[in-house]
Amino acid sequence: MKDWKAAVCNWILNIQKYQRGKAEQEQNPLSTLNDKDYGEHFKLQKKDHAIIYKLLVYAIGDKENMQKQGLHPDKGILVSGPVGCEKTSLMHLVSCFFPVEKRFIILSARQLTFSFVRQGYQVLHKYSSGSYQFRRSGYQPKTYCFDYIGIERPMHYFGNECNVMGEILLSRYDHFIHKKMMTHLTTNLSASELEGLYGNRLRSRMREMFNLVSFDRESGDKRQ
Repeated sequence: MKDWKAAVCNWILNIQKYQRGKAEQEQNPLSTLNDKDYGEHFKLQKKDHAIIYKLLVYAIGDKENMQKQGLHPDKGILVSGPVGCEKTSLMHLVSCFFPVEKRFIILSARQLTFSFVRQGYQVLHKYSSGSYQFRRSGYQPKTYCFDYIGIERPMHYFGNECNVMGEILLSRYDHFIHKKMMTHLTTNLSASELEGLYGNRLRSRMREMFNLVSFDRESGDKRQ
């Protein structure tokens, strides 16, 4: 009997220890990052500090400084810049500073369009109307960051061509208007190039959905 009671007590203590560790990780998510995640060569360069500052005041919800930076708290982030300026790495890092309920999943736009070939129109539903999760306050929209939009190409499913990312963004716009569904993007393309790819209708909606954070077009490739 004593052995049974001891086993139960140890089990409860282990659960409590796990819950404390999980809570500490949520409060300090940077504790899970190390050099292996980005490589020893990864550095935050001084010339990018203005961009990083914008992303951080947005992440922590500093409304006063967001206003000074021309950022709107109810819009997502569109990070634009040339190849190799570390847009994706910065979005991964900045995501750690968001409140838990506002953290996002980063998905490759290219891989997402490839999944359309296998799964068809279920993919469009999954990242638009089906993009909700249950929380204490009820069903809340999921936030995604679609990485490197614009490099994907239209896909075919049983002979039907579909601009997958264009359709997903149009659908998420409707949920943004009615349910405040947030979306973030990274891209190598300029506004005019995005319009050429997705059309003027989506570009107009993107102005309403996103805060634009742009690297200088002359930013060099930081990859080694």
